[in-house]
Amino acid sequence: MLIAHDHADLAAVVHHPAARPAMPADVVHAALDRLEQVAVELLPAWLPEAADEVRPDTSGLAAIRAAATARARRDRFPGSFLPDLAVFAVTGRRATGTALPRRARAAALARLVADAFGRRRVVLLVEPAGGDGAVIAAGAGWLVQHGGPAVWLVGAGAAGLDGLPEFRVAPPPTRAFRDETVVGKPHPASEVEKRLEAALAAESWSAGRRWNQSYQSHALAAPVRLDLVWPDERCVVEIDGPEHCRPVHYEADRQRDVQLQLDGYAVLRFTNARVIHDVGAVVQQIGTYLRARRRDMAEGRQHGRR
Repeated sequence: MLIAHDHADLAAVVHHPAARPAMPADVVHAALDRLEQVAVELLPAWLPEAADEVRPDTSGLAAIRAAATARARRDRFPGSFLPDLAVFAVTGRRATGTALPRRARAAALARLVADAFGRRRVVLLVEPAGGDGAVIAAGAGWLVQHGGPAVWLVGAGAAGLDGLPEFRVAPPPTRAFRDETVVGKPHPASEVEKRLEAALAAESWSAGRRWNQSYQSHALAAPVRLDLVWPDERCVVEIDGPEHCRPVHYEADRQRDVQLQLDGYAVLRFTNARVIHDVGAVVQQIGTYLRARRRDMAEGRQHGRR
């Protein structure tokens, strides 16, 4: 997923992995499942009431359904679309017997994902495999005609398709991470990092923090980037976007966390949405850990002198 923080007029771009569809209907079905996955990962960005941990019991689910129903009425989302999606995001269980017609689902998912990013449109980025371009183009045409996401077909498989406008875009220049505009401070393109830094700057206990530091467990290990670290207290804070819910990212994060913990670091993880919607609670939790850690360190030094 790609998003330009400083250009509100640009669309949110969702990458849709290549597949081998047999019919245009397969393209539509897979695209809507992909948008639903993204919408689930974005909760609570589109439902702030879910920012705090929601218990998947009767009262917790009733509260989340009520909040989603209120937003659906206010913003005119169809039927039980938002309540069912919110419950699915919390429990992993789909509602039965309440599926929207495909057209309504396409329009609702496209609007919800765009809204969650503060954008007016969402674009699905698809790279057709050889021979699949015409089928994917037909499915993409259905999505566009029925209020779903815009679709960009990229790569060699998209070349020469009849009836589609073609654009050539030069790739942007790459940058090494060690750009001095990034190391030691919030990333200039990250509104989430800048928001958290502004909240931390008001707290005296937050001294000693370092943003975007490179860390290497040992000489043969690949270096990693730490979003935020207090080196003296050995406390790492990671801020995760929706892409961290994908299996590859999730597994890599877990491996990295284990290595950091073996090296003596605590790792506190927060989602982008949590920082955006409840930065005060995030700061409070970080502060609680740091103060406790400093007490333990002080007591350890005192015990060592006895």
